[in-house]
Amino acid sequence: MAKHDKLGKYGEQLAVDYLLDKNYKILESNYRFDRAEIDILAEKDGVLAVVEVKTRSSVAFGDPQEFVKPKQIKNLVKAVNHYIEVRQLDIETRFDIISITKSGQSYSVEHIENAFYHF
Repeated sequence: MAKHDKLGKYGEQLAVDYLLDKNYKILESNYRFDRAEIDILAEKDGVLAVVEVKTRSSVAFGDPQEFVKPKQIKNLVKAVNHYIEVRQLDIETRFDIISITKSGQSYSVEHIENAFYHF
């Protein structure tokens, strides 16, 4: 596995641990539909959080959350609509980003709720 793939997988595990610590229920990880992959689907207080995890080894090229592009958002919306439809859910949904940045041997985790809206 490439070094950046290992960092990404580690970041996703840090995000899951973070959400569990904040009393979220993890419903799915790496949910795939069509061309999209939702990193984490979690629920808390009757809200479905669609979580995109962005992990970077530095912020030299920008904050991790800056790398979520409009095409990716469109695909995420399509995937979560499929998830909700197949499971016949009636639930409020929001799109979050968990931004993880490595600094030396430690990692900082930032949870951005309602990070973007579907369009």
